[in-house]
Amino acid sequence: MSITGECFCGKINYEVSGELRDARSCHCSRCRKAFSSQASAYALVDANDFKWVTGEQHLATYESNHGFGLQFCSKCGSTLCGIFNGAVHGVTLGCVNGDPRVEISQHIFVGSKAPWELIPEGVKTFDEGPPPDGSS
Repeated sequence: MSITGECFCGKINYEVSGELRDARSCHCSRCRKAFSSQASAYALVDANDFKWVTGEQHLATYESNHGFGLQFCSKCGSTLCGIFNGAVHGVTLGCVNGDPRVEISQHIFVGSKAPWELIPEGVKTFDEGPPPDGSS
């Protein structure tokens, strides 16, 4: 079973043939600005399992000088995926169609969350990123 996603206006569609993994919500100031929200919700994906189905010509890309970036629809502005060194490494969960069979398992960079945001008790949080050894 594949996972599909699309932007708000429907001009861009993608498909993921594998599973989404390591879903997280990032509360850092950069993600808040990039997503115009209190946090970003995204899951990692194997670049080899990801493909654009339609509308790739409408993609716009923002890439930082550290190799990380975002791809979004140039028509409606929906942020569709995260990239690293030009390859898709994750998808934004808000643009996924249906049930992606993944749940957010951690909230990262909570130490720099917006002062007006309340994090529910009982969820796994990290003041910065998750431990480098992956033992989240």
